[in-house]
Amino acid sequence: MSTSNMPSQSADLLIELLTEELPPKSLRRLGDGFSDGIFNALEAAGLLTANSKVTGYATPRRLAVHVTEVMDQAPDYPVREKLLPTSIAFDAQGQATAPLLKKLGALGYADLDISALEKSGEGKNEALYLNVIAKGAALEQTAQLALEGTLSKLPIAKMMHYQVMQKNGQLADVEFARPAHKIIALHGNAPLAISALGIQAGNLTDGHRFLSSGQISITSADQYEKILQSEAKVMPSFSKRREYIKVALLKAAGADSVLMPDSLLDEVTALVEWPAIYECHFDQEFLDVPQECLILTMQTNQKYFALTDQQGKLRNRFLIVSNIQTNKPDAIISGNERVVRPRLSDARFFFQQDQKRPLGSRVADLGKVVYHNQLGNQLERTQRVAAIATGIAKALKNKGIEANIEFAGRAAEIAKTDLLTDMVGEFPELQGIMGRYYAIHDGENSEVASACSEHYMPRFAGDTLPETQTGTILAIADKLETLVGIWGVGLAPTGDKDPYALRRHALGICRLLLEKNLPLSLPELIKLARAQFTQKDVAEKAKADDIYAFIIDRLRAYLRDQSVSGKPFTSAEIDAVLSQSPAQLNDLIGRLTALREFNALEQATQLAAANKRISNILKKTTTAIPAACSSKLLQAPAESALFQALESVTPTLNAAYEQGHFVELLKTLVALSQPIDQFFADVMVMDPNPELRDNRLALLQQLHQKMNLIADLGKLA
Repeated sequence: MSTSNMPSQSADLLIELLTEELPPKSLRRLGDGFSDGIFNALEAAGLLTANSKVTGYATPRRLAVHVTEVMDQAPDYPVREKLLPTSIAFDAQGQATAPLLKKLGALGYADLDISALEKSGEGKNEALYLNVIAKGAALEQTAQLALEGTLSKLPIAKMMHYQVMQKNGQLADVEFARPAHKIIALHGNAPLAISALGIQAGNLTDGHRFLSSGQISITSADQYEKILQSEAKVMPSFSKRREYIKVALLKAAGADSVLMPDSLLDEVTALVEWPAIYECHFDQEFLDVPQECLILTMQTNQKYFALTDQQGKLRNRFLIVSNIQTNKPDAIISGNERVVRPRLSDARFFFQQDQKRPLGSRVADLGKVVYHNQLGNQLERTQRVAAIATGIAKALKNKGIEANIEFAGRAAEIAKTDLLTDMVGEFPELQGIMGRYYAIHDGENSEVASACSEHYMPRFAGDTLPETQTGTILAIADKLETLVGIWGVGLAPTGDKDPYALRRHALGICRLLLEKNLPLSLPELIKLARAQFTQKDVAEKAKADDIYAFIIDRLRAYLRDQSVSGKPFTSAEIDAVLSQSPAQLNDLIGRLTALREFNALEQATQLAAANKRISNILKKTTTAIPAACSSKLLQAPAESALFQALESVTPTLNAAYEQGHFVELLKTLVALSQPIDQFFADVMVMDPNPELRDNRLALLQQLHQKMNLIADLGKLA
């Protein structure tokens, strides 16, 4: 059956929801969710064209979406759907059965003439099909459903419950992020009769709360942004408003640098509809306080933008973003300067009070702070970290690398004591940073003081690493203790759940060992960390092999982001190196780089294939293989030639391996290419004579070991 389509009218669509001030920290996500939800619903209903574009708007008091080329009626479309086998669809008299009628009703075709249904198939396979031209969706009904569905799915952390007066004079209960006041729904310049949250849509909205008066009429969907900016003093686009603020801040900063973290810029953008930038000042005397404290106070509590000079030193001027634009901003400026003074005074007070008590005197108090109910208190944790740190320092010294055991122990002892200070209690983000300031004030060694801050590094992917050796040692120790301890109480990461950031700690350990070029054995470090836990459960659950595999898995992801000459390492190259379960990580980039050069050699493919063949032979062998090949049992010229070739290159291979000359090592293997080929062409490894067979297997085992000193070449085959 078919019907003819009526011509559809295409125009821009606008839907706006006007509310009380929305939560600023989630405004951007609310705006994206609102625009995406409406657009996706229209697209699914077939009301858009290939050229339709969506623009989302979000301000403190409104969420809106503008979509171009929206049809008022979607085209009719064919529907063919299997209903039921004919044996079930009809009874013995050929009448429609209840299951068929129920199925049609569920699909919206309860009144359809049964004779219009299509039969297809033969015998037992014959079935009844619905084959119709379905009516395309109407815009008004779709917009209604889209608005309701979108509002119900917005990422709102906490709903507000309120009541609205209905047309019949009755109060209705409504819930949303904030009370809603108006809705605009326009298709071109024609209003859509939709409603939500107890409000009927129209074409009226409100402008800026202070700079605009009266209701604003939106005459056409495509004029929305223009009318709001020219008449309502509202900059509706979140992204444009954010960029305007950013440019204005940079201009106002002049020669200074403005500190504008993305989170602060987003939040301030969500607080204003018509941004204006003003310059304020605070008393010079506050600059005696560590600038991190002042900056965090201004950013966190007041949403101000701090300024630094070209050397990164904090200035006593700062910038504010106001929602009021005026030629006489004196009251706004003085008000903000007055508000920030008590905040800075508090920071100065905390700093001065904390300095009255040295960090060393606070160590015992760590025993009063619970770390984890199964892992004891912070003092016990500090003692474990100190033991790991001094163990690492000793291991480095034994390898001839500079490391101060006393510094490592002292840094571990006081590194967490700043958690007990007033400043860190007020601003937890300053942990470590304040520890460094207080340690310097207390007269601690500069490297120990730096380690108090550096042991948290790297805090996130791509973060800087510690500059001092003591900071590096303590950072590894702290992360190892956390990883083993938390794993040991059964809180290993699962899926996307990683509440103790163990993946980040594992990646941090990899980066510190690799990028700091520390020749430390990872299995030995894990063993050292596990030895510090007296809890029996920790030792049982935190199995060394599991933790090693977990760290290597993080390392695998890290190596995928590394490259040589701009070309990233391949999965095969990484697998080839990591399949050897390397103990030391510091030479992995060297191994991968050498493998890349080896792979470019003419003989690389043949050697990789031969290596894989040898691996397969050795894996299938069930008998014990002799530790060494006996030259007396060599009979075939090809096996003698391979034995001699291997004997010839072994000293070079061993020396290159010991010296870390991996490129030379792999290129030396080229000399084995022809003897290996000849061996497999002329020699039967699995000889009936067990003595000859085992000797040949021993030869292949020795060859396999030397070929795979730095990587499993068979992984490249």
